[in-house]
Amino acid sequence: MNITIRKEEKKDYKTVFNLVEKAFEKELMSDHKEQELVERLRNSEAFVPELSLVAEIGEQIVGYVLLTKIQIVNETFETESLAMAPVAVLPEFQGKGVGGRLIESAHEKAKRLGFGSVVLLGHEGYYPRFGYEMAKKYGIRLPFEVPDENCMVIELVEKALQHANGIVKYPKEFGIE
Repeated sequence: MNITIRKEEKKDYKTVFNLVEKAFEKELMSDHKEQELVERLRNSEAFVPELSLVAEIGEQIVGYVLLTKIQIVNETFETESLAMAPVAVLPEFQGKGVGGRLIESAHEKAKRLGFGSVVLLGHEGYYPRFGYEMAKKYGIRLPFEVPDENCMVIELVEKALQHANGIVKYPKEFGIE
């Protein structure tokens, strides 16, 4: 299966909205509003257009990933990082490597743009294969209650998180205080 990863364009927005909605439709651990979050984040200061990626098979968009800027804050230090949310693949293309290709491409692009790490809330059985570890290893916490095994982080650059212990500060568009 030939999967092409490219930067999302404005003409893709409606397709991506529908794709994200469909991808999370049957997900139990979801508020089913991820597609609305994407729209809010596109209009935020945290948005990095080069880190909004689609996966195509032929002419069809079958997957999407978005990385947006966040901060990891403690009493003395603030570290810029990225949040991966969401990763979405149409149900009929799940389990075929589309999500993995999106994640790997997003990591490569983020590293080229100078970002050192990515934080995510996700399935503990899936993300470690891409190098994600529990965030608590670095003293990083999310600003809400979540099982440690679902709060993960990856260093794209060695030692990017050496001073990053603290709480993740999401853009206001996430709706998290």
